[in-house]
Amino acid sequence: MALYVDGFVIPVPKQNLKGYLKMARLGGRIWKEHGALEVFECFGDDLKPKFGVPFPRAIKVKPGETVVFSWILFKSRASRDRVNAKVMKDKRMATAPSPMPFDFKRMIYGGFEVKMKAGGRAPRSK
Repeated sequence: MALYVDGFVIPVPKQNLKGYLKMARLGGRIWKEHGALEVFECFGDDLKPKFGVPFPRAIKVKPGETVVFSWILFKSRASRDRVNAKVMKDKRMATAPSPMPFDFKRMIYGGFEVKMKAGGRAPRSK
């Protein structure tokens, strides 16, 4: 079985980054307790590349916002589906901050099967 990743690109107001990280830390603990292998939260730093479409333009970042790029690593898609089902039933997930530190409607999300990692070989789950 191949490793699996849920990936997110989120425009977050810079003033809300501390609140976002607090929420993400709790979420990361919950996902890992239920079986995720790793959880990564990355704040935009070099967002003006000389090639391609920059994240801020692609997701229409507004003044005062930055980009958060995050992903969760799972053993497989089946594992991801099991873990996410458990996470959604976890009572701690009902304690979302109010107001949320970002606009859910502008979050970009998708699931990805890992086909290769450095070295050129398809990784195997543990």
